[in-house]
Amino acid sequence: MIVAGLDGSDSSMRAAAYAAGLARRQHAMLALVYVQPVLTAGAALGVPVGDTTGEVADSLVSEIREATERFRDAWDVRWEFHTFRGDPYNGLVTAADELKADAVVVGASESAGHRFIGSVAVRLVKAGRWPVTVVP
Repeated sequence: MIVAGLDGSDSSMRAAAYAAGLARRQHAMLALVYVQPVLTAGAALGVPVGDTTGEVADSLVSEIREATERFRDAWDVRWEFHTFRGDPYNGLVTAADELKADAVVVGASESAGHRFIGSVAVRLVKAGRWPVTVVP
């Protein structure tokens, strides 16, 4: 099982494509994982976060399905889509553990804030529980 973290960013989409190639070559299942945030600044102001993150998940599934149809011959891989709740790091750890991941693939952080708290990718590598590939 290859687990790829998705959040809709360009780097996460590249990571998903890379993970699909790994899964295809290894005849492995590809688990595409979107971690829905539990609480954001918008939630504190009354914005319905569940609806928003659900829409992101639905959009990601649609985008993935369109890509698999367009590249059916090249993207011949078994895949499933999962959503987990929480912060990205803990959500991916939970996903990798529950799905019994053989490897985790994530996109490089596009956020400047990761310098202070550490990027999800660096934290996954430091956990040392699975091989982690970080795709730029």
